[in-house]
Amino acid sequence: MATSVDIRELNALIESRTGFVTDLENGMAQTIVGQKHLVNALLIGLLSDGHILLEGVPGLAKTMAIKTLATLVDGQFSRVQFTPDLLPADIIGTLIYSQKNEQFSVHQGPIFANFLLADEINRAPAKVQSALLEAMQEHQVTIGEQSYALPNPFLVLATQNPIEQEGTYTLPEAQVDRFMLKVLIDYPSLEEEKRIVANHIAGETRDVRPVVSISDILEARELVKQVYVDERITQYITDLVFATRYPEQYKLEGFKSFIDCGASPRASINLALAARTNAFLKRRGYVVPEDVRAIAHDVLRHRISLTYEAEANEMTTDQIITEILNRVDVP
Repeated sequence: MATSVDIRELNALIESRTGFVTDLENGMAQTIVGQKHLVNALLIGLLSDGHILLEGVPGLAKTMAIKTLATLVDGQFSRVQFTPDLLPADIIGTLIYSQKNEQFSVHQGPIFANFLLADEINRAPAKVQSALLEAMQEHQVTIGEQSYALPNPFLVLATQNPIEQEGTYTLPEAQVDRFMLKVLIDYPSLEEEKRIVANHIAGETRDVRPVVSISDILEARELVKQVYVDERITQYITDLVFATRYPEQYKLEGFKSFIDCGASPRASINLALAARTNAFLKRRGYVVPEDVRAIAHDVLRHRISLTYEAEANEMTTDQIITEILNRVDVP
């Protein structure tokens, strides 16, 4: 168990090694006005080795934010525009036969990058969605009879439009569960939008340059693993997840008829990982309940299946998560 001395030493170490976080935040601010929650979620995914699903109407800088992060980290960036006629080979690659050499050679697809932007991921059919499953979980793809490792780090950053449903496909539950976070992007504030308009009128373009290397990110991930998670925090995390499965055990009987399927064990794991990374971003060597509460909605909202009764009562997963956070005892 960590002692108070260990915590102080860890705090000092993290404080001395998190300068790059400020550089990344300042770099993102060069092209992204506002959207602090989006930026924080992207940094959590980057340092937690977790994939992110971004949902919001067009024009909210989702694609720009992802591309800016990839540039700041000096990583390989690939963008795939998902469409109904997309094939799995268009993403992972394929075998090409050479008549000259009389043999097959591997043509690697855009998935071989540090950052894969899957734009409008819900526009591709199930067979294309399944092509991402192995890559997201195992960080490898299989082409022919051979498996090929993907670059490290490897992050899938997917976007989808919640408004337009024509020509879209519901993501398989198995794939949705592999996203660490599902982040809802909202409109900017009035002042932020005035700044956006003013920047475009002035024709301001900021030259984004790398501020951190891939090796620095991998080193930071190892440091994040040292952030202390107390047993009481672990109990709090598991209580939150169990409340989505057995609400009646947490004095939430009224929600039992609204929840068809609660969050999976992967939710507990990702809640702990994201909370630990959030503490790291706050320059702390230990997790507090507020770290868990800050990212609970993003981790849980896509892992709770609602019943028809919930839909009839216009109940959302976010409302259920908020009520769970209000009812479950905080350590």
